Amino acid sequence: MESIRPVEHMPALIRKQQVAQIRGSPVYVITSVALIPLSSQLDAEKAIGQAKRDAQRKTSDQAEGASIDSRSPADEGSNQSEGHVVDNSPEESKALAPQYSNTRLKPQEEDGSVARDVMGRRGQYGRFAERWFSKKGWTTERRRVQGMSASDMGKSEAIVRGQEGNQNQFEDVTQQDSKDTQTSESPSSPRPGSSPAQNVTNTLLPKLLRTTQMLFASRSFFYSYDYDITRRLGAQTTMASNLPLHRSVDPMFFWNHHLVLPFIENGDHAYILPLMQGFVGQRSFGVDQTFSKDPSGVISEAQKDVKDIIETQKRTEAASSFLLTLISRRSVKRPGLRYLRRGIDEEGHTANSVETEQILSRFSWKPSDNIYSFTQFRGSIPLFFSQSPYALKPIPVLQHGFETNHAAFKRHFIDLIGRYGDVQIVLLVNKQGEEADIGQQYEEHTKRLVAEGGINGVRLDFEWFDFHAVCRGMRFENVSVLVDTLDNVLDQYDTTVEVNREVQKRQKGVLRINCMDCLDRTNVVQSACASRTLEKQLKEEGVELNLQTDTTTQWFNTLWADNGDAISKQYASTAALKGDYTRTRRRDYRGALNDFGLTMSRYYNNIVNDYFSQAAIDYLLGNVTEQVFEEFEADMMSNDPAISMQKLRSNAIDTSSKIVIAEQREDLVGGWTLLSPKESNTVRTLPFEEVILLLTDAALYAVRFDWNLEKVSSFERVDLRSVTGIIHGSYVTSTLTAIQTDENKNVGLVIKYRPGKEDIAKVNTRTLSTAAQTDSEPDSAHTAAIARLFDPSGSGRSSPQARDKSSKRDSQNLKLLAFKALPARTSLANVGGQKPDTVTVSEKELVRGICDDIRRAAYGGDGGGSDTGFERGFVEEQEIISLKEARRSTGYLEQWGHELKKLIWA
Repeated sequence: MESIRPVEHMPALIRKQQVAQIRGSPVYVITSVALIPLSSQLDAEKAIGQAKRDAQRKTSDQAEGASIDSRSPADEGSNQSEGHVVDNSPEESKALAPQYSNTRLKPQEEDGSVARDVMGRRGQYGRFAERWFSKKGWTTERRRVQGMSASDMGKSEAIVRGQEGNQNQFEDVTQQDSKDTQTSESPSSPRPGSSPAQNVTNTLLPKLLRTTQMLFASRSFFYSYDYDITRRLGAQTTMASNLPLHRSVDPMFFWNHHLVLPFIENGDHAYILPLMQGFVGQRSFGVDQTFSKDPSGVISEAQKDVKDIIETQKRTEAASSFLLTLISRRSVKRPGLRYLRRGIDEEGHTANSVETEQILSRFSWKPSDNIYSFTQFRGSIPLFFSQSPYALKPIPVLQHGFETNHAAFKRHFIDLIGRYGDVQIVLLVNKQGEEADIGQQYEEHTKRLVAEGGINGVRLDFEWFDFHAVCRGMRFENVSVLVDTLDNVLDQYDTTVEVNREVQKRQKGVLRINCMDCLDRTNVVQSACASRTLEKQLKEEGVELNLQTDTTTQWFNTLWADNGDAISKQYASTAALKGDYTRTRRRDYRGALNDFGLTMSRYYNNIVNDYFSQAAIDYLLGNVTEQVFEEFEADMMSNDPAISMQKLRSNAIDTSSKIVIAEQREDLVGGWTLLSPKESNTVRTLPFEEVILLLTDAALYAVRFDWNLEKVSSFERVDLRSVTGIIHGSYVTSTLTAIQTDENKNVGLVIKYRPGKEDIAKVNTRTLSTAAQTDSEPDSAHTAAIARLFDPSGSGRSSPQARDKSSKRDSQNLKLLAFKALPARTSLANVGGQKPDTVTVSEKELVRGICDDIRRAAYGGDGGGSDTGFERGFVEEQEIISLKEARRSTGYLEQWGHELKKLIWA
């Protein structure tokens, strides 16, 4: 269930389509969903009724000849592809819930209702219906707990209609039916006592619901009742028939786990349907019984229509025919979209990680026949790096130090070797140009790991194939050079073979193939390796076949091209590039023009749609809280939690203290990470940078840190005897969003000091060298703030002329260091083992604590400060930049720019 405060929504699967059948068990793809609001029983009933009418209308449209999806492998007809929302009456519901039986429904017996299938196979529906849709389940107390008022519940009519998933899953829908979305489109006014995060989430709720609906209806989510599609052959677990589905699947590929947590915690296991994102496709082909020595013409017939494939599997004469099934499983670890999720995280998970399994079997699925499985893996380069989405050819920017990268790199291969055994790395990036540096770093880390003895004695093999250089001029057939190079490795790893449901031999290793995106070049190479493996498997079955030259094997290329398109749409929002070669083994100018169009489409999605979609994906998977939408509204971007900022900041403080504190007699009192204006001696110079403030018993150190390289960029030392006072209070730097105007959260401190001979400033070019301190004239935007801070009386009531002269005079003698507190709360769902709502120290408490520490260090360092000039008003509470001043300094252009960004991004 998706909890969107203050209203909860339950995703309901209303339409499906069968895309494959494995060992007699149907595999379905979701084609349409609806989000049922649970604000009240009335709203839920209205939503269910609307969803039923939509499903019936679409069923009628298809009966008149409308196709489900022109790209679908088969059109099964409305009886099999249509889904229906089950009626919510307890009598009918109980009648639909017979005890679970191992008897499998045949394809022609399926009525197409996902809800009916789940209930019919996995438990009783009466208890569920009574709990969610009876009057008893919607008491006033229940509504009060959800934060709903009577007026709110009367207005709530939100339902996102189930739509066909044949459009881009992340395409921004701007032409919704106004009648259906009128209520949800109008943003509600802030609720009394509600947090800014909840108000922002309510404002973005219509877009979040549309994005959720499009994601689940994008024909990229698959499920099966009797076959575990999340586990490859040989890793299937033998489970009792009464064990809940969600307990047998691989959690790495369980995409709706967070959404169904309320049902798991409630013990309603019967109504949980695990979903896998990725691809499932199936093709059949017959073999000429003469087994001609000439490899050409061996394939007598090939089928790609799912209905025909299923019907053929039931015929006994199909025993001599073969079935090729392709399953790709996208990992829930480090999920997301192209330029917003790159590289690795600190747990060793890589972006766009996909396990692809190719299964060869006989049509009959007789237990005594051989079943072959060949698995490959793709994933982003396992290093910390980023790329800007605003460039057509962005340069990869490496992040963090070598040791930090290597620790995550090692964790990645520990997990990979634990899953698959030996690993052959195949890198496809360019050896020249902007991709070369990150490729060289990948190779260096591999060599380092090999030199350390590998992982538990298992070594890594590294093959760098410059795809673009070798295949220049659209000669993609040159990929055969790489396949020939990997020939011995493929023979050594072999494939998994199962007979009578027992593993006869197991694949000993996996190819880990990647380019920059793990999409286009990776698709071509994976299909080539799979082709070579299929030829070898068929040879063991007595069939000589050459997939490169046989004109009857186009179905193989099409199957792999469909797989590449599906993964590409899930990661880059468009079909894969170089798809024409994958499908036809030929490349011409038409394919190049098509690739150019897809590149432009990717570029648009990267800078317009992907930021919000990324936030929605993280939210639906439970990686972040609703605060992610508060952060999104502030800058129209979503952050990448690749590495724990808590740990990174702690390490940065340790690194900085070792470098900048030169005097051994100085004892470190404390260290903090804060925001500070980019220019020194100012209070409002955008953008603000995250800096480090160190306090010893003798001095203050303001350290500017390179967070990508994990090195000190520059620092300024201020002797405590030079500090004349500290001001702390509200520090509002922007008024564009609600959270930015909250004076309880936007707080900071300003340290005033008179430069002395003990004060130094150093900049890191290659080594830290002393730099002359340069004065920065305060600009007009914050002249009033500077004048008030330097006003000796602290009242700020002098005339503008006197105040201006005073500020100029004092600014020549005094300098300041301005710091603003970072947000105390984070959008991450779990930080340091703490719950999301756990905030140990607020922004105000943090700032007050820093001021007190500085005051104690200053007085204590001089035995009470009798001759230092410190006065009783050393620490004062005073506005640094008030909300009123911030609003005056926020220009119309800045406001219009933000509104324009909201119009486009949100």
